[in-house]
Formats: sequence, structure tokens, C-alpha cells
Amino acid sequence: MDTKALTLLVEILDAGNLSEAARRLKMTRANVSYHLTQLERAVGMQLLRRTTRHVEPTEIGLKLYQHGRSIQDELAAAREAVESLGKTPQGKVRLSVPSGYGQFVMTPWLLEFKKTYPDIVLDVLFENSVDDLLRDEVDIAVRIMSEPPQNLVARELGQVRYVACASPDFAAARGLPARPEDLTRLPVISAAVIGRPLRLSAYYGGQPRQHVVLEPTIISRNYAFLRDAMLAGLGVGVVPDYVVHDDVARGDLVAALPQWRLSIFGRGMYMLYMPNRHHPRAIAMLIEFIQQRAQAAHEGRPGLLGTGE
Repeated sequence: MDTKALTLLVEILDAGNLSEAARRLKMTRANVSYHLTQLERAVGMQLLRRTTRHVEPTEIGLKLYQHGRSIQDELAAAREAVESLGKTPQGKVRLSVPSGYGQFVMTPWLLEFKKTYPDIVLDVLFENSVDDLLRDEVDIAVRIMSEPPQNLVARELGQVRYVACASPDFAAARGLPARPEDLTRLPVISAAVIGRPLRLSAYYGGQPRQHVVLEPTIISRNYAFLRDAMLAGLGVGVVPDYVVHDDVARGDLVAALPQWRLSIFGRGMYMLYMPNRHHPRAIAMLIEFIQQRAQAAHEGRPGLLGTGE
């Protein structure tokens, strides 16, 4: 058994199926299947359990995968150490960030990182799905969720606080909601999950948590657009506080339900990346940079508008 055979096994399991492994390795699926069969014959044991869509390692397959991954990581670390000797940090980092948090919070961080490390290439995707990380299309993903996937490394960046707010003109003409259920009688501006109802979770003090199904009249994953719609007086926005923080501070928007804790897509902001991987220097540096900036921004508080407890 040689390192090429172990590399093949690692790529198959990382990809999740033979077709995706073939794409990554620039081989045909039949060729990948042939080499896998040869490896299993050399070992004398089945290494993978195959289905039409997925592969899973057997016990011996998992042990060989771990050895193969360790060898790949050591080789990558050695190669990087030699190549970076005496040089400024270089490389490319593929980063996926939520559209709102990426635009309103992370953009200054990323620009600062780029100014500090000009030789590192940043490839930033503004996206709200975690699938791009699982498909190995990005190195790091930042997402809002209740619980991070168990198969990924997750670092919590802070708690997200949702707020309801509207323009002063809208508030004067239509009033602001006094309770979460009042939102069902007002035009709502918010993001939504395609094909699923928008469920607002709300609780106040020691009262039981309430769940309100909203039917927004303006829906978008572009939070800059949602913010403009609120400023135009078109309804009550239900968005993360970082989207409207400055507008509320200036009085351009008026916050409603200030004592209620609101949540739609989850309250945790997580930085996610694949486990059991050697992270090149550029990726490791950006991971630590984002973690530090998030800690400084949140300072242990849920959200950016205050505690709201």
C-alpha cells in the first residue's frame, strides 16, 4: 500500500461519494472505483460501504482514512513551511459569510485583514447556506443557526439579537406592535426560508416562549434592501440588530418590542470549518482574526444594541 492509495481513500470519504471524488481528482468514476477495488484487494478487507448516493467507512476503512489524513496534513505542513520560509503570509482563503452579517459587520474586518496581509487572496461569497462548505467549495463558513452540524468544527462568534423596528412615519400612521402577535396584523419586512413558513420565536421574562407565524409583505435575503424598505416606511422589519443598529441610534428607525427576545433562524453566530484538516497558514490566520474581531465586537453581549435581557 502506498500514499497514493491512501490519498484516494481520503478523497473519496471527504467527497462523500465516488462521483464527487472523481470530479475533485479529475478522474472518471470508473477509474476511481477500480483503484478503490484494488486497494480493498490489497488490504483484504472491505473499506467502504457503498450506497447509490453515499459512502461510509468500515472500521478498518476509518482507521486507514485517519492515517491517510494525518500523512496528507504532515506533508502539507512541511511543504508550506518550506515555501513560506522568509516570506510574508501568502495563499488563498475561500470564505462564505451571511449576506447581512457579512455586509454590515464583517466587511470592515475582512478589509482590515487584507490590508494587513496583502499577499493573501480573499475569495468571499455572500451566502446563507452551509452546503458550500460541505461541498468543499469554501474553507470557512460563517452562519446563524440554533445548533451547528456535528460533523463540522464550530466556533461561536456571539449571540444574534433580532429586533422589530419601523420608520417614525410608519409608527405614527400605523402604530408599533405591543406584543409579538401584533405583527400578524401589520406589514412585515424580513428574510424567509424558501418553501417554509417564517416562525418568530419570542419570550419575555419568565413567560412561556411564544411562536408566531409571520407572512412578510417584503421578503429578501438582501438585508441592505430590507433596511431600505424599513426606512421607506413600508412596514415593520424583523431583522438582526446589526442591520439597523446605526439607524436606530440616529432615530431614523424606532425599535418595537424592546423587552422581548426575538429569534427567527437561531441565535448563535458560528464560524464553521471541516475537521481533521491541515489548515494552511492563511486559513488559520483568518480563523483566529475573525474570532478576535467577533469577541471585541460582541464583548460578551447578545447582539449589538444592548443586552435586552
